Amino acid sequence: MWSQIALGVILSFLILLTVCGNVLVCLAVCATRRLRSVTNCFIVSLAITDLLLGALVLPFSTLIQVIGDWPLGAHFCNVYISLDVMLSTASILNLLAISIDRYIAVTVPLRYPTLVLPWHVGTSLAVIWLVSIGVSFVPIHLGWNTVDQTVQNHGKDDPAGDCRFELNPTYVLVDSVATFYLPLVAMCWTYYRVFRIARAQAKRILSIHRACSATTMSSLSRVSVLALHEHKAALRLSVVLGAFVVCWFPYFTFFTVMGIRKETDPPRMLYSVVLWLGYANSTLNPFLYATLNRDFRSAYGRLLCGWRGVNTSTGTPSTLLEAGLLNGLTPSSSRAVCIPGSSVMLQDISKKNEDGSNGASLSLVKVMSNGHNSCTEIRHIIFGKIPNDHDGMKQSDPIQPAVHPPVTNAIKQFRYIFREICEDG
Repeated sequence: MWSQIALGVILSFLILLTVCGNVLVCLAVCATRRLRSVTNCFIVSLAITDLLLGALVLPFSTLIQVIGDWPLGAHFCNVYISLDVMLSTASILNLLAISIDRYIAVTVPLRYPTLVLPWHVGTSLAVIWLVSIGVSFVPIHLGWNTVDQTVQNHGKDDPAGDCRFELNPTYVLVDSVATFYLPLVAMCWTYYRVFRIARAQAKRILSIHRACSATTMSSLSRVSVLALHEHKAALRLSVVLGAFVVCWFPYFTFFTVMGIRKETDPPRMLYSVVLWLGYANSTLNPFLYATLNRDFRSAYGRLLCGWRGVNTSTGTPSTLLEAGLLNGLTPSSSRAVCIPGSSVMLQDISKKNEDGSNGASLSLVKVMSNGHNSCTEIRHIIFGKIPNDHDGMKQSDPIQPAVHPPVTNAIKQFRYIFREICEDG
């Protein structure tokens, strides 16, 4: 009795965390203009999917775990199982879409705005939901998932208080390969490529550091900063991919084995463990795909406690942040330019290639801030916003284009790689 109560409390807390976390993601996007972008459509779609899973599926899964029976009839049982499969599949495919979106953003940053258009995103989301419905409601209500091709839980020999998800080899192979194993391989490849590009960019920056003689930071500190950024990029990607694998790989392995063996009564304890481990991914997603982003963290802070950021005093010593820009249009030298309305200085100190050609060169942008978070300020420069109110300018006002146009082009090319290397979290 007490064990059932404890189990119910734990699972109810997991449901509450899932619902609240994903609601917070949706509210953050609605309340923050900066987050209303095409890229974040996939984040919102993922949050809505996980929210529906937490609200429509997990309560009934908890009911089965606590009381051990299904008291709501065979028809609603099949609806519940179909919702479970559909929303879990949609969640996984949204994760795949996010990984592809990030891959495009990093590999072809200048073409990203033309490749990822609103109608492209809408088409992708439509495909995600069509595939999810195609592997859930359609086969389950037509009996394609059972061994004898009859609709599950409606047979004369099916127990009245049981809600079973029957499987056959064909269904489990098509479902698991199409909705897990292929997306898993694609996510591993895309995130591996993203990390390789981020690491290569860090190495290019380091090579410029060694070639430059005029600098205001010691070599040791520069290497430490770059190593830290590279470590953070690797850690973020590892956490995102690792959580997905840990949560879903046990379930789909169990799911596939049971279907191939045509098991009609799988071990309930093992099935419950791997199933709820998969559900836990929907609880983690708001934290993995939203709170790792600085803009989402700021939006969360404003929603939860009205936090608007804390500025250090103006007496804080100036800090220096260096980020590499790979660009062939950067001039041989550019004077430092102060951005009007902000305490930031942007300087390009690149040099021509040794042969005098205008080929691709690696530039260095130094951003010096007077007592403010330098990583935040260079980030807002790159994305055309100022971090805080300065000289009466509003936070939503764009920075005036005071930088030489080729430098601006370099910034555009670097903006997405910068997220993986420089962004803190």
